[in-house]
Amino acid sequence: MAHEVTFRNAVREDVGLILSFIKRLAEYEKLAHEVVADEPTLNEWIFDKQKAEVMFLQEDGKEVGMILFFHNFSTFMGRSGIYLEDLFVLPEYRGKGYGKMLLKKLAEITVERKCGRLEWVCLDWNQPSIDFYIAMGAQPMDEWTIYRVAGDNLKKLAGK
Repeated sequence: MAHEVTFRNAVREDVGLILSFIKRLAEYEKLAHEVVADEPTLNEWIFDKQKAEVMFLQEDGKEVGMILFFHNFSTFMGRSGIYLEDLFVLPEYRGKGYGKMLLKKLAEITVERKCGRLEWVCLDWNQPSIDFYIAMGAQPMDEWTIYRVAGDNLKKLAGK
């Protein structure tokens, strides 16, 4: 039996569902202890301030996959890009091509918006995802290292 697969943009009423996907992804990445997001915070930053977008992949009307993304900017290209923060498919729905569909949909959005690139990061140990991304045409940026300042170090840097 063929399933109906659709995409839909998240709406404010989805904030609890978004948080549940974030928590499931964090568990998969062995980073659940780092999740401090809550519904009011997500509501403020995704829907009030519009700093990120969320899209769901639905199977027969049930949300089974999610992407969360936002615009960044490349000075070298002189245009925006899209940064994929999260791509997650519920474990029981994997192996159906839904991850590929989500990435393809985001590539379509990137091209439609005339953005210069689509990029994301992947944990070094996550070989299944690395293999998937390479198969989709992504190239690892081996010569770049991500630096992060957060928490107390961010406040200290800001002089607060």
